[in-house]
Amino acid sequence: MVDWDRVSSDNVVAALHEYDRLGADGFFAQHGYGPSRSYELIWNERHYPHKAILGTAYELATGQRLAPGDFEGGKAGAVRVLGKLGFTVETLP
Repeated sequence: MVDWDRVSSDNVVAALHEYDRLGADGFFAQHGYGPSRSYELIWNERHYPHKAILGTAYELATGQRLAPGDFEGGKAGAVRVLGKLGFTVETLP
């Protein structure tokens, strides 16, 4: 079970900056995720792959890398966690 209490909004922002720095392809290659299929995180009017950002935030907070299959990306998973941290996640059109 993943302990999401160890992840702060600062960890999420650090993951967002990492995504911006590396670009999508570099970020996915380095952190082991891919593009979102159902939801996206909206931050500073930009769109991000919500599950990849949260998984990377967890890695930054704990030093432990999660594989995409280690946690759910939907409403009961990454969407809920990011919402509790104050982030906006929307359904992809």
